[in-house]
Amino acid sequence: MSVLVYIEQAEGKFKKSGFEAVSYAKAIADAQGTHLTAISIGNVGEGDLKELGKYGASKVLNVSTDQLKSFVNQAYASVIVDAATKENADIVVLSNSFSGKGLAPRIAVKLKAGLIDGAVTLPQLEDGKFSVKKTAFSGKAFAITEITAANKVIALNPNAFGVKESPVEVAIEDFAPEVKATDFAAIVKEIVRATDKVSLPDAELVVSAGRGLKGPENWGMIEELAELLGAATACSKPVSDADWRPHSEHVGQTGITVSPNLYLAIGISGAIQHLAGISSSKVIVVINKDPEAPFFKVADYGIVGDAFEVVPQLIEALKAHKG
Repeated sequence: MSVLVYIEQAEGKFKKSGFEAVSYAKAIADAQGTHLTAISIGNVGEGDLKELGKYGASKVLNVSTDQLKSFVNQAYASVIVDAATKENADIVVLSNSFSGKGLAPRIAVKLKAGLIDGAVTLPQLEDGKFSVKKTAFSGKAFAITEITAANKVIALNPNAFGVKESPVEVAIEDFAPEVKATDFAAIVKEIVRATDKVSLPDAELVVSAGRGLKGPENWGMIEELAELLGAATACSKPVSDADWRPHSEHVGQTGITVSPNLYLAIGISGAIQHLAGISSSKVIVVINKDPEAPFFKVADYGIVGDAFEVVPQLIEALKAHKG
């Protein structure tokens, strides 16, 4: 038996969440006393493939057929299952990202495997039991879930484990499984990326703002603060609904779920739907002029003050520090 990890790529480059998944899968493989194989689907350069050895993958299956250049949920799931069968892998690991949330259940069904999505810790092996801590109730709680099936699929929450180096010699092997035409019944025609910005799902730092900013014309200071911190920008649902900011920045239960090391919320009251999308953040800092704002109840640090006074001071302090 072995461990297989799927590594996401975007435009030929691996994502940080992918390296995190490799690190996590390597720790599982070590605990199981077995080896780790990674699978990459899409056109990725040999140098990037070899880099996976730095995080513990002793073998990389490289799938680079033309029909799989772009992400296709069902087809990718079939390829990953074929790889798991080829490598005799009883544990499959992937990131619990937007695409991972679609892949994980499909892989689990095809392998007749137990599924844990939203994992935040390594599996615990006690008395023959295999259990994992995961998020539950839209991130408002945690659950300890036990898998009794022989095969297991684990989708790791981004930023839950971290990227950890564990260098090994890596062998790259071309892998070209046959994919059925039915797997392409639904395809992605186009993906439009904001390539000039930090990817929100992968961001370690997030600066988010809400209706307290009063209008889209005031977002300049949010973007400046984010740029100084090297952070991604985000917003609450009412802001995206009002078209102040693009829907791709909407964080919350019906938007993007994030789990950064730092989440800075400015002018956001903290409705439960918003909290569901950010509750896995390691440190939450809230700036709001309303001392009764619900967000303060979950914040690690809070500033009661007007965003139009506090944020410019933060910007100047950061500039002075960088200077």
